Amino acid sequence: SELFSGITLPRRLSITSSLEEALAEAKAVIMAVPSQSMRANIKAVAPHLDGSMLVVNAAKGLERETNLRMSQVIAQEIPPDFQPNICVLSGPNLSQEILRDLPAAAVVAARDEVVAKKAQKLLNTPNLCVYTNTDIIGVELGGALKNIIALGAGIVDGLGYGDNAKSAFITRGLTEITALGVALGANPLTFSGLTGLGDLVATCSSNLSRNHRVGVELTKGRLLEEITGSMSGVAEGVTTTLVAYNLAQQLKLEMPITEKI
Repeated sequence: SELFSGITLPRRLSITSSLEEALAEAKAVIMAVPSQSMRANIKAVAPHLDGSMLVVNAAKGLERETNLRMSQVIAQEIPPDFQPNICVLSGPNLSQEILRDLPAAAVVAARDEVVAKKAQKLLNTPNLCVYTNTDIIGVELGGALKNIIALGAGIVDGLGYGDNAKSAFITRGLTEITALGVALGANPLTFSGLTGLGDLVATCSSNLSRNHRVGVELTKGRLLEEITGSMSGVAEGVTTTLVAYNLAQQLKLEMPITEKI
């Protein structure tokens, strides 16, 4: 595929279309699917969960119909016994750089520190340093909401407003992310880490960021449907903006950046 062009995959990596085969004796299942298809995918996975298998969400979005975070969607669709094993993976992890095995850091969160450390042990590699957290709400919201700000940063860049304006925009964007996160039960300190500030730095400045690219293309007069339809991946920020706006209205929060985007 275009995404894997020029990438040599490890020999020990096997590909299968069978969930039963893929999850046989697995220690963890990583749900790296578009947020709007998470529910359908986890429903298919649920019957194959076994033992102490971890369920790790890597999607950075919110469900449009329910305004739920992905870990909440997963919790609704898996047996209660597995719900303590739900984890969230987030951070400045641009997929093309991860595929090229470039150095990076991430954070994995679970309500139980023991579960988070299990996931950390599985995910750590020489070039991926994984930290742990128990603020699953903050880690998940930081990864999702930063996509809104990345869209806006792309617009700022596309309009040629310069680095001063973009720096101010990102800073105020982080304030909005933190305000909504705290209102939903997150620890404000979480957003100064990899899932908030770290992810913002990467996605608001890199040409590898799909959400930033959408913002740039919008300034050229292209229609949103045309832009997203021509992309090889999903720009989660488009739907997340709508969900975040709905949540802000429900909570009576002022989020001017989200509202305008």
